Amino acid sequence: MTTAQAGNDDASLDAVPLNAGWTLRHQGEALPARVPGCVHTDLLAAGVIPDPYLSGNELEVDWVGRTDWVYDTVLPARGTGHERTDLVFDGLDTITQISLGGEVIGRTANMHRGYRFDVTGRLAAETPLSVLFSCSYDAAEAVRERLGATKEAYGQDPRPFIRKMASAYGWDWGPSLPTAGIWKDARLEHWSTARLARVRPLVSVDTTTGTGRVEVRVDIERTAPGTARELAVDLRVGGASATVAVEGDTAVVVAEVADAALWWPRGYGEQPLYDCGITLRTADGTVLGQWARRIGFRDVVVDTRADEHGTGFTFVVNGERIFARGVNWIPDDVFPSRVTAARYRERLTQAVGAGVDTVRVWGGGIFERDEFYDACDELGLMVWQDFLFACAAYPEEQPIRGEVEAEARENVARLMPHPSLVLWNGNNENLWGFRDWGWEKPLAGDSWGEGYYLGLLPRVVADIDPTRAYWAGSPWSGSWEHHPNDPAHGVVHSWDVWNTTDYTDYLDDVPRFVSEFGWQAPPAYATLRRALPGEELVADSPGMLHHQKADDGNGKLERGLARHFAVPAGDDFDRWHYLMQVNQVRAIATGIEHWRSHWPVCAGTIVWQLNDCWPVTSWAAVDGDARLKPLWYELRRLYADRLLTIQRRDGVPTLLAVNQSKEGWRPEVRLRRMSVTGDVLAEARVPLSAGARGVAGQAVPDALLPGPGSRTEYLVADADGLRALHFPVRDLEFAYPDPAYEVAVAELPDGAAGVTVTARTLVRDLLLQADRLAPDAVADQGLFTLLPGESATIRVSGWAAPDRAAARAALFAVTRSSTVGPVSD
Repeated sequence: MTTAQAGNDDASLDAVPLNAGWTLRHQGEALPARVPGCVHTDLLAAGVIPDPYLSGNELEVDWVGRTDWVYDTVLPARGTGHERTDLVFDGLDTITQISLGGEVIGRTANMHRGYRFDVTGRLAAETPLSVLFSCSYDAAEAVRERLGATKEAYGQDPRPFIRKMASAYGWDWGPSLPTAGIWKDARLEHWSTARLARVRPLVSVDTTTGTGRVEVRVDIERTAPGTARELAVDLRVGGASATVAVEGDTAVVVAEVADAALWWPRGYGEQPLYDCGITLRTADGTVLGQWARRIGFRDVVVDTRADEHGTGFTFVVNGERIFARGVNWIPDDVFPSRVTAARYRERLTQAVGAGVDTVRVWGGGIFERDEFYDACDELGLMVWQDFLFACAAYPEEQPIRGEVEAEARENVARLMPHPSLVLWNGNNENLWGFRDWGWEKPLAGDSWGEGYYLGLLPRVVADIDPTRAYWAGSPWSGSWEHHPNDPAHGVVHSWDVWNTTDYTDYLDDVPRFVSEFGWQAPPAYATLRRALPGEELVADSPGMLHHQKADDGNGKLERGLARHFAVPAGDDFDRWHYLMQVNQVRAIATGIEHWRSHWPVCAGTIVWQLNDCWPVTSWAAVDGDARLKPLWYELRRLYADRLLTIQRRDGVPTLLAVNQSKEGWRPEVRLRRMSVTGDVLAEARVPLSAGARGVAGQAVPDALLPGPGSRTEYLVADADGLRALHFPVRDLEFAYPDPAYEVAVAELPDGAAGVTVTARTLVRDLLLQADRLAPDAVADQGLFTLLPGESATIRVSGWAAPDRAAARAALFAVTRSSTVGPVSD
């Protein structure tokens, strides 16, 4: 058996797809199988299992992940004039034995890499091909026993002992549905003389001269007859070209592009991409293989220098220091083969719509397919890529170590052409876990992954992709001299707030970079209705609890709510659902507004999380049915180039203009002290001047300050269409009026429905839940506040039969008793 990177870009290869004609077998039963695909999706298509995302069906299909499965097909007889034939699998999930013509030709044990097998001369007649997938639980347990790894030291679950998507076994937002299958493309490749085994473009740019440089390192595999053949490699990029002769099995070819247009993150410039092509040929011009990608010229560094505040962590792109406005990305489906290029683009476009410029691919998932990174290249989204280690101690002995290195080398080489990729990160929470989660004593000196994060992985990156930065972990302070999750050093995760305290505690620190923080809320109402058919929706109903995977998740939700609102009675689901959305928005807004206002000390926030993989109560802004939660709309405000906010500085309310745009911002802010009845008690015009990518602030004048602890006064700041509010006390203590408003519905010129709300009183955090009007209906606004006499029109698309009564029933707002619901006209 031979293994190598399994990409196929060689136009001269005779490549035969093997994605059709497969059968799934188990205990004598045979079903049609789809490749790429997996066991669960094949069983679902055949009607053998219920949809595991609905109700409690996840538990009913647990047996699927604890069973061995076989994928069979027959390869037709195929003559070929080529010297070599390879059987190539781009992805096998996970533990397999591959047989051709009844003979075992190879075994695999890693979902995160491709495999190539030499089958030359074996296909003269019809030949059966069989892939046996062994139960991943059994395989992981066998590795555990082989290593003598105790459950006290390494935990109960199989994740550390198998190179498989860790979240397949469940997470605090995901179901436990470990599957098996041929999850990426399969094919035969017939080739002669030599092939391109690996292509690594090192792309750089001199930002002073504008000259782009592309150095391509090529690894070549030869057939025995091709060992002595003279070969050449041609490079074409941006109108430039170069050729080198191949010596042995490697070549390095370099071309320069004059006046290279720079690739920028969105909001900072354009995203020009250049076609980059490599041709492998014989000295007399016979083409043997081709490789093509799109690249971008940009200079990216991560500034981690020490300063008076500690140790920084700031992305610098083309010399421009950037506050990263980010989201964490989890696998968009528990069954990754279902995620199409269109689905990637839809989700990432939703990220862009929320003002995001940075996406962190979290380490408990997968290295996503190239279509994900292609979309990020085009959309201007910077990608922070974790290596695939999360929340566990990982043994560093064989056979795991060899698999880790192989998958790292393959995926670093595969992803390095993408200009959107700006950082390699060693792991998720494992350095922190070793220090704080009680691992050290039971490990008793055994390996746990440190050698990967501080040794193997940085060496792989330095060898394969030296143009990019490597960081050992998230969180990580930069060295053991500081606590791994020290806010003053490197990157931090802020989870005590959600788990144990209150979101106002975000205000206690100014971290250098926050790469995880979040607050839960349930998914959209229509999503719950689809996911829990026939069930009465109650916060603690069996279905709701099954679709809440966090430890004491509902308890944390309700304790977090109780600090700000009266927790609704158990039978008032609509009120509970609305207030949980409000609390999620308030929590994230509290953190981001505070941290953004402290730029450049704090240089980024990455919210946990953008997306969900199924319908669930979670931290996501986009739920498992792709519906936008109110948090998504709030991120659009919080991550806009310009943010108006009122923060305390030395205990004094201070008006701040946070400006991430390239032009200066000089707003004249209309600042009012209002009474709960709608009276303007004091007013002033406050000029602010924030430079490009800067922050400016001014203390609220004494005459406009609400009385200490006032339950009836608040501040309103308006400038350039932006609004900031400041209430001296928590919502629970403020004397909100019962909201009174009028509702009108009309057809807008573009055919959508317009729902116009006119406030008679202060209407705090008004929300139209469009999916209650129709499952596909979408509103253009989330939570917003109206002062007495103000009006706002909400555009609703996908609502076929607009109706005033229905619109009114779908509107919710904060009330005096922290209840919600319609009020009379």
